[in-house]
Amino acid sequence: MSVSSWQRYKELLCAPEGLGLRLDISRMAFPEDFLDRMEEPIQHAFKAMAKLEAGAIANPDENRQVGHYWLRNPAIAPEGPRRETERALALVKKTASAVHSGAIAPPAGGKFENVLVVGIGGSALGPQFVGAALRTPADKMRTYFIDNTDPDGIDLVLAQLGSALAKTLVLVISKSGGTKETRNGMVETQRAFKAAGLDFAKQAIAITGEGSQLDAVAEKEGWLARIPMFDYIGGRTSEMSAVGLLPAALQGIDIDAMLAGAAAMDEATRSTTTRSNPAALLALMWHHATNGRGEKDMVVLPYKDRLELFSKYLQQLVMESLGKELDLDGRVVNQGIAVYGNKGSTDQHAYVQQLREGVNNFFVVFIEVLKDRAGTSMEVEPQATTGDYLNGFLLGTRDALSEKARESMTITVQQVDAATVGKLIALFERAVGLYATLVNINAYHQPGVEAGKKAAGEVLALQRRLLGAIDAEPGEMRTADEWAEVLEAPEHTERVWMILEHLAANDRLVRRGSVHPESATFGRGA
Repeated sequence: MSVSSWQRYKELLCAPEGLGLRLDISRMAFPEDFLDRMEEPIQHAFKAMAKLEAGAIANPDENRQVGHYWLRNPAIAPEGPRRETERALALVKKTASAVHSGAIAPPAGGKFENVLVVGIGGSALGPQFVGAALRTPADKMRTYFIDNTDPDGIDLVLAQLGSALAKTLVLVISKSGGTKETRNGMVETQRAFKAAGLDFAKQAIAITGEGSQLDAVAEKEGWLARIPMFDYIGGRTSEMSAVGLLPAALQGIDIDAMLAGAAAMDEATRSTTTRSNPAALLALMWHHATNGRGEKDMVVLPYKDRLELFSKYLQQLVMESLGKELDLDGRVVNQGIAVYGNKGSTDQHAYVQQLREGVNNFFVVFIEVLKDRAGTSMEVEPQATTGDYLNGFLLGTRDALSEKARESMTITVQQVDAATVGKLIALFERAVGLYATLVNINAYHQPGVEAGKKAAGEVLALQRRLLGAIDAEPGEMRTADEWAEVLEAPEHTERVWMILEHLAANDRLVRRGSVHPESATFGRGA
C-alpha cells in the first residue's frame, strides 16, 4: 500500500467507539466530492428511518408498519408491538428452558435431542446462518432443516434423523400458514411420524401469525405450543423474532447476546453523522458502486468458515428488499443489487481469477475476523499459523483486486460470537433500509415473490385439469399438442409438455415414443 493509500485508509475508516466493528471504504473509488453531494439524500434517509422506527407506515403497498428494529429494543416500539414483542420473547425463553429441562419432553421419554425446522426463505435462511455460525460441540440440541418442497431433499433430512425422530422437536414456521413449500414439508414430516408410530402433534410447535391457517391446525390438533409472528415483521428481517430466536435458543445460543449486539449496532447506525455511521457508509458505497441503479453485483467474501452462509442469507435480505420494478412514485426503475459469495480462501480457488482479470461488473465486501480460534495455534511453518495464512490470503486478495482497479470494502470484527452475529445482521438490515430510501423504493414488500407463487398455482391448476382429462380417457395416448387441444389451451402447450414429462418421469403416467415432443405420447397406457 502506498503512503497515500494508507492516509486514505486512516481518513475514511469508520470505527465507532465500543462497537467492536469497523468498516474500511478506502478502496472504493468514489469521487472526492461524493460524500458531500450525497449528504442531503442520506439525511433524508435518516429521517425516513426514524419515522419507520417510530411506527410510521413504511410498507405503503400493504399499509403496514415495519418493526424488526423493535425486536431487540421493545422500549422504542409503540405500546401494542412493545407488549407483543416482550411476550413473544418471554415465551421463546420459557419454551427453550422447558425443552432443555425436560418439562417439555417427547412421549417416548427422555429429552428432546434434535430440532427439525420446517420453513422456507426467511423462516429458514436466518436460523440456518445463525445456527451454522455459532455451532459448538457443546450445543444442547442439533438442528436440521426442511427448507424446500423437494421430495428428495425431504427424504434425505428424514433419513438422517432416522430413529432419532422420536426425540426430535419440530418447529413449523409460516406467518400466513399458507406457504405451500412449508405446508408440504409439514405434511411429509407428519407422514414420517405416522409411519414411525409417533404422534406428530405431541412433538410440534407452530411459529405463525395469530389466526392463521397453521395456527388453527396447531390449536385443533393440540400441538405443544403456538408462538406468534407479527404482521409488521417480514420474513427476511425475522431472525430476531421467534423465527430465529427459538431455534437458536434450543441449540444453546445466547440469544440475549445476539439481541444486545443488534441493539448496539442499531444505536450506532442511528447516528446522523454520516462518516461515523457504518450502515450509512455501506449504503452510500452501494450507491456509488452501482450508480444507484444496480449496475454492479456485490460479492460477499467472509474469511471465516463460520460465516459461509452469510452471503446466502444476504441474497434474500438484499435482493428481495431492493429488487423492485417500480419506485414509490410508480415509475419503472428495475432496481436491485445482485449478491453472491462463498468464503475465503476457498474462493481463491473458485472465482477470484475472474474477479481480478475478468469483467469488472462487481464490488467486493470482505469480512475479516481477527481472532483465529479459541486458544493458541500451532505454527505450520516458521512464524506462521493456519490463521496467518488465512489473513495473508485476505490481505493479498484485497491488494490483488486493487491493483486491477477492482473496488472493495472491508468489515472487520474481533470474533464470531452471538453479539457479533447480531451486529452483522443489524448492520445490513439498516443499510438496506437506508439504500432503499436513497433510490426511492419500498424495501419491505415482495410483489415478484407473490407473482411467482401465483404462477405456480396456475401450473398446478393446469396439471389437475390435464390429469382429469387423461383419467376421463384412460386408454388414450396423446402427444402434448393433442392433450393441449383437449384442454382447449393450445397457448399452454409447452407447459403441458413439461408437466407430462415430469409426471412420466415419476411413474404417474406412461410415456411412449421418442424424446421429441412432436412424437412422444402420454397417458395411463393400455
